Amino acid sequence: MRIILYTGKGGVGKTTVAASAACRLAKEGKRVLIMSTDQAHSLGDSLEVKLGNEPTYVMDGLDALEIDTVKETEKAWGKLRSYLMLLMTSREGESLETEELLAFPGFDELFSLLKIRDIYEADGYDVLIVDCAPTGETLSLLKFPEMLGDLINKALPVKRKAIKVVGPAVEKMTKIPMPKDDVFDEVVWLTEKLEKLKDLMTNPKVVSIRIVTTPERVVILEAKRNYEYLKRYHYQVDAVVVNKIYPVQAMEGYFGKWMQMQEAALTDLNGTFQEQEKIPILTLELQPQELCGKQLLLEAAENLYGAIEVEQVLIG
Repeated sequence: MRIILYTGKGGVGKTTVAASAACRLAKEGKRVLIMSTDQAHSLGDSLEVKLGNEPTYVMDGLDALEIDTVKETEKAWGKLRSYLMLLMTSREGESLETEELLAFPGFDELFSLLKIRDIYEADGYDVLIVDCAPTGETLSLLKFPEMLGDLINKALPVKRKAIKVVGPAVEKMTKIPMPKDDVFDEVVWLTEKLEKLKDLMTNPKVVSIRIVTTPERVVILEAKRNYEYLKRYHYQVDAVVVNKIYPVQAMEGYFGKWMQMQEAALTDLNGTFQEQEKIPILTLELQPQELCGKQLLLEAAENLYGAIEVEQVLIG
């Protein structure tokens, strides 16, 4: 299976770019699943199909789903979270502040990405397209198992045995609840899942990340930061997609100055990604209508990719 992630700042059109790639691949005869992990789901709107947490038929060869982050988070660390909640509220009682303390930044997105490994292992598709939020910071969280390796491999088993022996007495004396076996089991299970996901995500033969941006200075700066995060943690970026390029005929009168800014932005992009990093840049002009529906998405994919095979690794 080939896995391609599309990421980018909100509003750059990554969902429509990802959906157009999925439609094109399905039209070419591939078995394709497109999945949205962005909590602000708009994939169903783009495909004009109502989507849920399980694959839904879109067209021949193409299924789609929108991840339910609450379900995936509960599946990933529900028992551990419940224990931490119990620990924090054993004396003071539950509160909104406790809930907020357990809402770790990036965890919802990270646990949604665990579904990628499940789909890969099931091997029911040729290509998985993932429409996700900016992933640089989130993917850096996959270093946690490596950073906590000694704690998990050495300290956790000792702690587990100690709690079995003296836990009941400590709990009785201090009134502090001790973790049960299933909490330790979940920590080990989650660690193994994250390690497997990291191994998969850093496999350049299987996974590519494509950064979607627009030709505006602020958005390009965000794309560069995202790229640096991904590069630092050894994830493969095989293309940059520049969306919503204003056509020349639209840049007259009031919009004349935007042409100069757009050209400067594109020059900056070429200098950073194409010349220095040797990463191909794909471009798509601003379309005369909103990209919704399979036919318009297929037309956009033709304009964006031309003769390029979407599923191929585009560098190296």
